[in-house]
Amino acid sequence: MFDPTIFDNLKVSIENYVYDLDNLAEEVTVTNREDLMEMATMSRSFVLQFVLADSPEVKAEIVLDASLKDLATEILEVKGEDPGCQLTVRFYKEIDSVEEQCAQIQEALDEIWDQGQPPVQTLSYVYGQNEMMNKIEIKFNRKINEDQIEDIPNLVDHVIDSLDRLDEI
Repeated sequence: MFDPTIFDNLKVSIENYVYDLDNLAEEVTVTNREDLMEMATMSRSFVLQFVLADSPEVKAEIVLDASLKDLATEILEVKGEDPGCQLTVRFYKEIDSVEEQCAQIQEALDEIWDQGQPPVQTLSYVYGQNEMMNKIEIKFNRKINEDQIEDIPNLVDHVIDSLDRLDEI
């Protein structure tokens, strides 16, 4: 019988919580979902993108990645290894005042996430247009596993708080 991996269990937990917020609470709207198996590296990736239901201008993504090493370590039950997944949260927001808005974004997300490392903001724009797209990425510097499943509602709540704050900037 198939025993789900850490990746599968975390993916389902994230999906269930976010889809409940979409379908039942109508607090968010899921706008994209990707569940990928990268055949070249035999890795897995899951991306769930959503927006606030009443304010779709700022997008959030929860990204879960598992490398071949992580998957093999778990399936083969390698002693002394700590299998898990890498978690990343991304936000996408159009901005028009780089210095002012990027500083405000940095401050707001530092307050919400309380990370040891600051969010990484990457700006891009289409030539001839005034607005820029800001991709804001929060990486967690440790792997997560099923021990953190109970933290998923708190994680998603932080994402929603971040969407609220980014929408105000």
